[in-house]
Amino acid sequence: MAETPLDLFLDAPALTARLVDFPSVSGGEKALADAVEEALRALPHLTVDRYGNNVVARTNLGRAERVILAGHIDTVPIADNVPSRLDENGVLWGCGTSDMKSGVAVQLRIAATVPEPNRDLTFVFYDNEEVAAHLNGLGHVADAHPDWLTGDFAVLLEPSDGQVEGGCQGTLRVLLRTAGERAHSARGWMGSNAIHTAAPILARLAAYEPRRPVIDGLEYREGLNAVAIEGGVAGNVIPDACTVTVNFRYAPDRSEQEALAHVREVFADCDIAEFVVDDHSGAALPGLSHPAAAAFMAAVGGTAQPKFGWTDVSRFSAVGVPAVNYGPGNPLLAHKRDEHVAVERITHCEERLRAWLTA
Repeated sequence: MAETPLDLFLDAPALTARLVDFPSVSGGEKALADAVEEALRALPHLTVDRYGNNVVARTNLGRAERVILAGHIDTVPIADNVPSRLDENGVLWGCGTSDMKSGVAVQLRIAATVPEPNRDLTFVFYDNEEVAAHLNGLGHVADAHPDWLTGDFAVLLEPSDGQVEGGCQGTLRVLLRTAGERAHSARGWMGSNAIHTAAPILARLAAYEPRRPVIDGLEYREGLNAVAIEGGVAGNVIPDACTVTVNFRYAPDRSEQEALAHVREVFADCDIAEFVVDDHSGAALPGLSHPAAAAFMAAVGGTAQPKFGWTDVSRFSAVGVPAVNYGPGNPLLAHKRDEHVAVERITHCEERLRAWLTA
């Protein structure tokens, strides 16, 4: 399946099916990256660069604005859902149909069929989005070739079910470790129970009242929650260690430093032996006040919504490019065995982007 070159002049649903039939589980994207690069290099109006399994193509028409269209080419592991299948109801099934090869197909279609857009365009196709952050191809490009990501506005074609989702929340995960002293549970007074010491942490979480700030007209809802608790040695031992894993989802008006400081403040008077930052990815402002964003919203229609999860729009925000999420897939279907996308969603997304970039 993966040996046939990509035909960028197929319609977007057919191109989506072709992309799905290129297995590209995270870490195994090379064949698809090769095909994307080959197809884009055949287009004379684009300059094409590659770094690892990340492909960047650009127009250079001297337009007043530059817009970035970006998407990842990897998927989660296949679950007996490749090759793709189109049913009689106009629904395309298969791994990556929603997250996010339908969005990548739209990118490729625009790259091939809009040679003279009203804004200069940069197309970014990157690897390893579905795995650990340090492997993320967009991050690697940003570090090695930041000039490739220069732009005024970016659209990440992550699944959003055809709705504009502005920015994204940040996510911080910390490990709160408490300490005690082991003892036989029959003589518990001889020890100190680390699990009991964690009780104030849980009480603080249960009483926590999250903010709901409004940014660019979008209401974000923060959350501070315990997502795991570990402790215990044996059924007859007072535990000397306990770890509460806490996840903070925060609005994009907080910086990473402010988010971390807030979490430290919440637990400042708890008896914590060790406070460990386990993972942290910053938020991204929606950028809907930017003129390019206003034109984008006018073209695609609908009402912008806040993005409650984390996406790579955060990486664009970090390099000073306001970004939104807008793609044909349904995020609720991402990573599922029965992942699918409606053909009309793919077509609609392409039509709206084309209207924005050619009006």
